Amino acid sequence: MKLNVKKTIYVGLAFLIISMFWQVYDNVIAKIVIDSFGLGHGLSGVVLALDNVFALFLLPLFGRISDKTKTRYGRRTPFIVVGVILSALLFIGVGLTHAAQVKMIQDNGIEEVVEIKDEDDELIGYSYEGVDYEVDQYEDALELRRAHVWAISQNNTVYLFLFVGILFVVLFIMATYRTPAVAFMPDVTPKPLRSKANAIINLMGAAGGIIAIIFLAVVNMVKGGMGISENSSYVIEFVVLAVLMIGLLVIFIWKVKEPKLVQENQELIEKYGVDQVETIQEETASDMSPAVRKSFFLILGSIVFWFMAYNAATSKFSVYAGDVLQMGYFLPLLIAQGAAIIAFIPIGIIASKVGRKKTILVGIIILAAAFLLGSLANYNTTFLIYVTMAMAGIGWATINVNSYPMVVEMSKGANIGKYTGYYYSASMLAQIVTPILSGYLMENINTRVLFPYSVLFCVLAFVTMSLVKHGDSKPIPVKDKLEAFEAMED
Repeated sequence: MKLNVKKTIYVGLAFLIISMFWQVYDNVIAKIVIDSFGLGHGLSGVVLALDNVFALFLLPLFGRISDKTKTRYGRRTPFIVVGVILSALLFIGVGLTHAAQVKMIQDNGIEEVVEIKDEDDELIGYSYEGVDYEVDQYEDALELRRAHVWAISQNNTVYLFLFVGILFVVLFIMATYRTPAVAFMPDVTPKPLRSKANAIINLMGAAGGIIAIIFLAVVNMVKGGMGISENSSYVIEFVVLAVLMIGLLVIFIWKVKEPKLVQENQELIEKYGVDQVETIQEETASDMSPAVRKSFFLILGSIVFWFMAYNAATSKFSVYAGDVLQMGYFLPLLIAQGAAIIAFIPIGIIASKVGRKKTILVGIIILAAAFLLGSLANYNTTFLIYVTMAMAGIGWATINVNSYPMVVEMSKGANIGKYTGYYYSASMLAQIVTPILSGYLMENINTRVLFPYSVLFCVLAFVTMSLVKHGDSKPIPVKDKLEAFEAMED
């Protein structure tokens, strides 16, 4: 039994589109709400958590709805097609509203924080409204500017409410098709091959992230610099994103015929009887044995903790990179995605040999070490952040490839969407809390608390994951070692 890689890649286009959207959302929206609306780290965390509030309730709901959907196009495809088109077009509206806010700020005479350089073109400080600041006082200058922007936003709330309102609708639509898109892979892949298939799906997601980072960097260079200024408008970026999303959707529709793929998967299952060799029996949460139920909730708890760690670092990184490290965020994020891409396929193969749990535990250790190193970086040692992001990409890839298959290992073919919803409910619960909590700590303690915060939750994830006893995979029955090594075909 071999994995059809081409089929999995085409199925993964839906996840690529979603990841591309979230890469832009996490980095651009975080800067917009702080630089253009003047929100503090705590309030910006509330805005960034909106999508996760929706997801907590809507992902399981639409997972179940898609499980029961019957159309001639399949049960997942209609959600993906309609959702991608609507979210792409409406996101342009978010950009237009932000552009109106930027114009209002400029009309009110709000300046940018500008660099002061010596005759050798070396950075020696910053200036805002005629006041000079030392290099290590950069955050002070930014905070003063943001206070002025916030005063304007409070006096004229039209664009703020319009921005949040349109964003509200976009996030609702994104939540309607995320679970169907992710549940597509296990729908068309036998259980023993899901770690390898999930490696490819995550590879596609990382590719989506890289595409987003590259086009953001290119557009930014065209607009005139490697660091996006406080008064930048993002309309062009959002239009490019919408075009890319819809273009990739066209390829998905052309290449992916859901009913045919589901039928081919069923024939493969019947031929090899693979669903008979799993570690966990096909049970629902209500009729699991106590031991299995304990593992099930420990896995969900682990998901909460490592998403608390990772999402805090990534959702705030564009702001952290500018405020603390005084550098752009494009290259570090590109390094993280590139490292993940290199790691995904080997991780999927390793997990099929040594087991998902052991592989995840190693990934948590790598992730914790990355964040610990990141906590040491400052504007004089920015090279450390490149190592940090490379390690974080590898660690996160190691975790992600194996965690989702462990959860759906307990599902039946008829309720994969529901168990996908359980997985995303756990991750979204974390991503509701962590932007708000980390933002509060950054605002009231110090911005540099971000990476130590992430280390703490990595430690908690390691503890809970080490207690999991179920959900692992058994090796695929093969004739010899050579066939095991070649378990993926072109």
